[in-house]
Amino acid sequence: MEIVGKIIQVLPAQEGVGKNGNPWKVQGYVLETQEQYPRKVQFEIFGEDRIKNNPCEIDQIVTVSFDIESREFNGRWYTSIRAWRVQQGDTTAAAAAVTQPVAAPQAPQTPAAEPMTGNVQTFDAVAAQDDGTDLPF
Repeated sequence: MEIVGKIIQVLPAQEGVGKNGNPWKVQGYVLETQEQYPRKVQFEIFGEDRIKNNPCEIDQIVTVSFDIESREFNGRWYTSIRAWRVQQGDTTAAAAAVTQPVAAPQAPQTPAAEPMTGNVQTFDAVAAQDDGTDLPF
């Protein structure tokens, strides 16, 4: 999934050592969407390499690619948004600008109506033949 917005806060990095003895690092950010009704979304980048490869600064417009995951702990559910890529700028608008608009299919051309020939009478000619009845036939 992707979301576009402006970075409004950089949260303090968290570090630790896992059960297997490997060190880990998580950096959190708060993004504000740029919609009619803006929403604030907190996401995190897990892993020191990803944090270095995806730098984010306050007031920067970014497109965040992420996964959402929920976990249960002691009867409560916790949801995290983990970013796996952060691109500078609004890449969705750039992609839309590159994509050429698809032309709407045109209706098939119908030949112009040909003039009627044969026994065609105008309204005036029919009215002149009035026999005094109101019936159309």
